[in-house]
Amino acid sequence: MAEPERPRTEQRMRPAPLLFEPAEAAADPEHFFDLESIEDPRELLDRATELTHAFRAATDRSIEFQAIAAAQLADPRRFDRLTPALIAERAEWTEDYAKKMVEFGRDLLRGGGAR
Repeated sequence: MAEPERPRTEQRMRPAPLLFEPAEAAADPEHFFDLESIEDPRELLDRATELTHAFRAATDRSIEFQAIAAAQLADPRRFDRLTPALIAERAEWTEDYAKKMVEFGRDLLRGGGAR
């Protein structure tokens, strides 16, 4: 199953802090994984490209885990299951997106696309 489209929100969410970057460095808005200190443009392009690929892979995996969690929360066998509307509210999604994520998560749980 293809990844559902991500909803657009008016306000950009602040990204979660990355565990391998020291908090004091992350607090500096000019600092980003020490890229600002690389003077050679070839090296800068290479390192920035590596980070881009890593973040894309992390995003894909995070979306899969969101989908799995949504499917588990919506499981009708759970006494405390959540409706798509409640899942959407909790994850700051639209209800339609939450429904797609529940289905995507169910597919992943069945083994139909987990990486």
